[in-house]
Amino acid sequence: MSSMTAGGWFNRYNKDYCAGALILAVGVGAVYRAWHYPMGTLSHMGPGYFPVIVGGALAVLGLAIIGTALGKPSLSGDVQADKSAGPEWRGWGCIVLANLAFIVLGRYGGLIPATFAIVFISALGDRENTFKSALVLALVMVAVCVVIFAWALKLQFPLLAWG
Repeated sequence: MSSMTAGGWFNRYNKDYCAGALILAVGVGAVYRAWHYPMGTLSHMGPGYFPVIVGGALAVLGLAIIGTALGKPSLSGDVQADKSAGPEWRGWGCIVLANLAFIVLGRYGGLIPATFAIVFISALGDRENTFKSALVLALVMVAVCVVIFAWALKLQFPLLAWG
């Protein structure tokens, strides 16, 4: 009967397996929801094209994570260490704050400050990251986003906006 409890179920699987399953579910859900929209072509994308492609990529990534997790040991030792450490408030707070900053800065500041804020604040949520490493990561991601979204995809999202 103890194997039916939440702790018994969770101890049989490791974190990567659960994360991979969640990513797979989100990807399949995105593909399912966007499938009825017109797809279009690569040069003339319809409203369903991007969600289906991203959802498919997420599903493949989820399967890859699950595949790498199958050979790893279970969490039985890690669960006790996690319980004694308590909730990771720094990580949670940084993720929530980063998303709020992206929403506000995306609306009033543009792609560059919004991307910088979400990456920089999220990176600070990891205790192993330093201020300098978070700064470098954010700057690199801003450059990547500008190249992909502004130049390659011609996304109608201003790079910089004031108000």
